[in-house]
Amino acid sequence: MSNDEPPPYGSPPPGGYDPYGGTGGYGEYAGQADHGGYGGYGPPPPGYGYQPPQQSGLATAALVTGILGIVGVCCCGLLGLVGLAGVICGALARKEIQQSNGAKTGEGLALAGIITGSIGIVLGLGSLVLALALGLSDGFYYR
Repeated sequence: MSNDEPPPYGSPPPGGYDPYGGTGGYGEYAGQADHGGYGGYGPPPPGYGYQPPQQSGLATAALVTGILGIVGVCCCGLLGLVGLAGVICGALARKEIQQSNGAKTGEGLALAGIITGSIGIVLGLGSLVLALALGLSDGFYYR
């Protein structure tokens, strides 16, 4: 092999180049190992950790139970009262989100849970009043 020919496929290039180590890059932070000069930004220096906001589980529960309250009216009028759980969870979630100082999100879900839960309660009570007014509650569901 002459000096003008490239090395065979798979052999390391001449000059002692090490693609997985070596020195280079933009320096090191205190306590950080040298990862070579190729690899993006690397981890932030100590003390600069950022935690993205977390979704509130209560806000999600408020929306789910609020929707179940509306759907429950279609199945059985009294299931609309499940919306009460949506209103309670939504109120607790909004309080939790406001007290978290930006660490939790989902205020829109909590508000939607309060609204859908309220609609479910109104429709559930309306169907109960309608059933009592028409006299259908005296065993109509058991025939």
